[in-house]
Amino acid sequence: MQGKKIIYEIDGAKFSTLEEFYDEISRVLILGANWGHNLDAFNDILRGGFGTPEEGFVLCWKNSQLSRERLGYPETVRQLSSRLTKCHRSNRTMVAGELEEAKRENGPTVFDWLLEIIAKHCSGGDEADIGVEIFLE
Repeated sequence: MQGKKIIYEIDGAKFSTLEEFYDEISRVLILGANWGHNLDAFNDILRGGFGTPEEGFVLCWKNSQLSRERLGYPETVRQLSSRLTKCHRSNRTMVAGELEEAKRENGPTVFDWLLEIIAKHCSGGDEADIGVEIFLE
């Protein structure tokens, strides 16, 4: 018989930028682990191997509506502007296009990026074998 999954709670009231989200993930999910603090590394954390349970876990995102607002288009524009200065020249046209869309408040936001990564690890996702569940509160 399989036991209950561990529940991790992140609180959207505790962060307003992507970098602060990473800090919250560090504090709640993988205390003391060294990781890359970027979207790819966040995806890796959800795959396991950073101290999260191998049998999966539940991620409860409190104040998720506040996060949806704080990680909305202004934060997306900030992130894409930063990415544009650092990305390989072969990606600049794509990132510039994403930035222009975000400035017009079109396309996915930082909040959407995070939910998309999490959804990959939930039931029906490409990497659902870990057994992550998410609840937005």
